[in-house]
Amino acid sequence: MANHVYAISEVVGSSPDSIEDAVGNAVAKASTTVRNLEWFELQSVRGQLADGAVAHWQVTVKLGFRLED
Repeated sequence: MANHVYAISEVVGSSPDSIEDAVGNAVAKASTTVRNLEWFELQSVRGQLADGAVAHWQVTVKLGFRLED
């Protein structure tokens, strides 16, 4: 296995449905402009409340991508 060097980018994703969808939205959007994405780390979870219920999820995600040789 070769040695790799990674850079980290932080993005925020959101979804009205779930935390998983918010993470998926963040990763999907980032993957359209960043090559070699290899891992993510969930940093924080926030939500919007409406009428006493969760209305929207928002997550901060760190994305690791491998730098090209």
